[in-house]
Amino acid sequence: MLPAPTRVERGKRSPVATPRHTGYEGAVTSNFTGKQRRYLRALAHELKPVVQIGHAGVTPGVLREIDSALLTHELIKIRVGTEAPVEPEDAAEPVEAGTRSAVVQVIGRTLVVYRRRKKDPKIVLPKAEPKK
Repeated sequence: MLPAPTRVERGKRSPVATPRHTGYEGAVTSNFTGKQRRYLRALAHELKPVVQIGHAGVTPGVLREIDSALLTHELIKIRVGTEAPVEPEDAAEPVEAGTRSAVVQVIGRTLVVYRRRKKDPKIVLPKAEPKK
């Protein structure tokens, strides 16, 4: 039986660590068009992170805070701290699954997350153009 993987200090890789991604390659739950994704990224540009993922990683408490922030704001930024046991690209999938949202962008250590409000949505996405 293999020993359980332990947290590795930043900059050092354990033999069981997965290679770091060069860009966000996770499965986004929504099918945004490029135009819609650009629109959301533009809106998020001036936002400050409202939730931080710390040394405990993506916990149920963090997911509750993200869910609460999405109810209020629809579009938020999440900061993944340097002490977090997960890389930002790896944190995107549990955040999407745990909050029924979509990660629009991963840039540096920041995630941009969107979930449309069912009641009184503030953000109106551009219409998807039909394919020719």
